[in-house]
Amino acid sequence: MATKGKNIVHRRLIRSYVTSVISISLVLVLVAAAAVFAANAGGVARWFKENMAVSVLLKQSTSEKEGKALSEELASRPYVKESRFISKEEGAEEMKGLLGEDFLSVFESSPIPISIDLKLDGDFITRDSLEWVKKELLANKHVEEVVYQETLVETLNANLRRISLVVGVVILLLLVISFALISNTVRLNIYARRFTIHTMSLVGAKRSFIARPFLVQAAVQGAVAGLIASAVLYALIRILSRDSDLLTLILDMRLVWAVLVGTVLLGVAICVVSTLLVVRRVAYISKDDLYY
Repeated sequence: MATKGKNIVHRRLIRSYVTSVISISLVLVLVAAAAVFAANAGGVARWFKENMAVSVLLKQSTSEKEGKALSEELASRPYVKESRFISKEEGAEEMKGLLGEDFLSVFESSPIPISIDLKLDGDFITRDSLEWVKKELLANKHVEEVVYQETLVETLNANLRRISLVVGVVILLLLVISFALISNTVRLNIYARRFTIHTMSLVGAKRSFIARPFLVQAAVQGAVAGLIASAVLYALIRILSRDSDLLTLILDMRLVWAVLVGTVLLGVAICVVSTLLVVRRVAYISKDDLYY
């Protein structure tokens, strides 16, 4: 009968342990996902900036040979990431896609100029830097006009600042929530053993002696939960990367690995701190409070 009772308690403890690990893992997945986004926010912002085109419209008198030479020259400049020469024919095809097949019928000759599409280094996608780039480009004798969406640049920079702020707040809230959830989970596990802890304190066991096995268990529990959370997040990133090249371009895997390692350490830290706080309180709980 006693053996049966021990088996029941043992199964309940295992079930409680597994449930705790799963709960902690789910919370850590959310925290880690937000942290991956925050760590790669600079890469995301840079990708959007560097995919904004600056159109350099050349004069009608400029030949294709001169236009190609200018495109190659611009590609070598430090603020240019990519330079693409667009002939009159290519420009006309693009306009047909936008305005329809018959848009050129009202003109005696094609009004589409030779142009160059530039993608700039992300550091130069600011209002002042773009104005400087525009002046430098207009100084070339072949350049008629430089076109880019000024409002888009301002909106992009403003939204990126807001997004960074929101992500920071979300991570902070998730950390608070994760600490509360994990603390409650750990508290329930330790409170179930309050009679054992109280008995140990009555026979003169020191607080450090009482806490040691619980802290070791908490560290293992946090490490296991962190490893599970890291594995789940890494698997999700790999699956999503197969379907989207964009994710591969944006994510810096060194930062991702740093977040995954940090997730394991965070799981250990939160579980150990929560356990220490609860054990310190339960170790000196009064006999009457053991039943509440």
